[in-house]
Amino acid sequence: MIVDDLTQSFKYESLHPRFKAAFDFLTNNHLEDLSLGKHEIDGENVFAIVVNEEAVPMLESTSQFECHNQYIDIQYIFGGVEIIGYKHRLTCVEPRGEYNTEKDVLFFEDAPDFFFKLFPGQFGIYFPNDVHAPMIGAGKIRKVVLKVLHN
Repeated sequence: MIVDDLTQSFKYESLHPRFKAAFDFLTNNHLEDLSLGKHEIDGENVFAIVVNEEAVPMLESTSQFECHNQYIDIQYIFGGVEIIGYKHRLTCVEPRGEYNTEKDVLFFEDAPDFFFKLFPGQFGIYFPNDVHAPMIGAGKIRKVVLKVLHN
């Protein structure tokens, strides 16, 4: 997992060949003007989902404690404050069900090891080993979830 400010995204572009396209989308668009939902960047290799939703209580979010196998998430906040729960996948011991290939998600019953906040202008990068519980807080959270094909 990586957490930083968008002004520092250049430091991470070399970590994956598709990260530059993802960060370019964030810096080259006026996010407030984008419609909610999916936006294509590079087909199914990189796409964005614009979200404007009410935050949820901690228990509701941690019941959807998730990770992905196919995609890396880059979640960028541009409105509200988001609290995220985190635990490394190797330390999770209680999967809930099987991995869903169609939705690229595996849920866990485990509790997060810690929580952190993202403020407007900040992003989190969640690799397949990063189990995360997003959208915790109060009020609206406006963000862009960039899905970057891992392989």
